[in-house]
Amino acid sequence: MARKVLVVDDEKSIVKGITFSLRQDDMDVDTAYDGQEAVDKAREGDYDIILLDVMLPRLSGFEACQAIREFSDVPIIMLTAKGDDMDKILGLEYGADDYITKPFNILEIKARIKAIVRRAEKNREKTKGQKVLDKGSLKLDLESRRVFINDHEINLTAREFDVLELLARNPNKIYSRMDLLNLVWGKDYPGDERTVDVHIRRLREKIEESPSNPQYVHTKWGVGYYFAG
Repeated sequence: MARKVLVVDDEKSIVKGITFSLRQDDMDVDTAYDGQEAVDKAREGDYDIILLDVMLPRLSGFEACQAIREFSDVPIIMLTAKGDDMDKILGLEYGADDYITKPFNILEIKARIKAIVRRAEKNREKTKGQKVLDKGSLKLDLESRRVFINDHEINLTAREFDVLELLARNPNKIYSRMDLLNLVWGKDYPGDERTVDVHIRRLREKIEESPSNPQYVHTKWGVGYYFAG
């Protein structure tokens, strides 16, 4: 089945180039040229992944990402300026799953898309045997990839869910930042360990009653993170 990708950039030549290349790999590509159009299309369409530029008219990429996260956990890859670490961190803070720096190689974009799709399929396969993880007031529905606290649904990004699922499946096992980076993002992921810290912080803000005194996701100082079983 063709993967459906939304490509968002105000530079039409970039959109045209990415679209042409992805369609050569039999992907179904839709396009948008500003942040508001991206949000509208994300709301209406059922995309497997969104490529979202940071610098956009009407709504910035960050604002569009934040708006999309209010109703969808579709994987989002931010396209950021080369070497601008603040854009990368902000993208993750606003709910992006990954980032690629400009100028980029189209082969890198294809590789990232395929890696995310493979991981999603692997997760679906993994959930066939066990459908729900009950951890006290926290419940993970592995089939629908939804999370509930006291029966109230919590909206996580795809990557946040992956991190939580890995930790919750292996209670009390400590994972270093590099372990999590390799297992959740993949060994070929070019980002650094700050990516993990940002996602853990966002995860705690969503599922913990007191993020500074967590009940579920704990830190073993100098070692890594673990889920209290």
